Amino acid sequence: MEALASQEVACPVSYETSALGALVPAPSLWLCPRVCTSAPELLQPVVFFPQWEEISGVDENYKPIRTYQVCNVMEPNQNNWLQTGWIARRDGQRIFIELKFTLRDCNSIPGVTGTCKETFNLYYVESDADLGRSVRESKHTKIDTIAADESFTQGDLGERKMKLNTELREIGHLSKRGFHLGFQDVGACVALVSVRVYYKKCLATVQNLAVFPDTVAETAFATLVEVKGTCVAHAEVDVDNPPRMHCSAEGEWLVPIGKCTCGPGFEEKDGGCRGKSGRRCPLHNLIIQRLYGSQGYV
Repeated sequence: MEALASQEVACPVSYETSALGALVPAPSLWLCPRVCTSAPELLQPVVFFPQWEEISGVDENYKPIRTYQVCNVMEPNQNNWLQTGWIARRDGQRIFIELKFTLRDCNSIPGVTGTCKETFNLYYVESDADLGRSVRESKHTKIDTIAADESFTQGDLGERKMKLNTELREIGHLSKRGFHLGFQDVGACVALVSVRVYYKKCLATVQNLAVFPDTVAETAFATLVEVKGTCVAHAEVDVDNPPRMHCSAEGEWLVPIGKCTCGPGFEEKDGGCRGKSGRRCPLHNLIIQRLYGSQGYV
């Protein structure tokens, strides 16, 4: 996936359910200035507990969607897993995971006693290569137990109220080339609608006649990242006060310090240095002289 401002982020990965089949990269989520890497293998059930099902349907606005669902609430001791394909983290070390899902209210399911749950668990496992579909449960690291702010009932189904929940979690610092995500059901009636994975960076920008490159907001856990700027064409650095800015944890440029100034014969305009009005730039003079000789051109 490629392209996120502050979250600019390279979004290493964004998935959304689609009427076209399985969970697929969601172009609607690749908003500038974010960046997402090329999509890895699509979400798919793992081999050990394939009780999650891929279901086609429509949302409350009758828009076609595809979800992964599980609803084994009548039997105790459920342990049903869904795993993503391998996600290359690229430059990201601090990774954000946005989940969209629906969850059924246990009290609205007839005949259910203590076997129904209203949470599921989110895990990850780091690796330098795709681990395939046989990742052991013990290899995963738990990120969090996910609960719904709103759960739906049978009545909501009749009225086509989706009650979509959104939860955001983060992991890091990651050190290996990529990771898999795992979703563990322990007895809930849940539908996973969308998964979006990304990291944040400050986008390349020009400030005070200096260019600042894309910078990943990775040391955000502690402090700002100081970045040195490079003067634009025909500008010169102020040696006593060179241009610097700081990339924040949220992917925002802060605290601009120092500057560049336009060199002799140039003036600042539209964020760059241009030949002063009324005078042609030296390169223009040289071209004229070579074409026509010295004839008084200024």
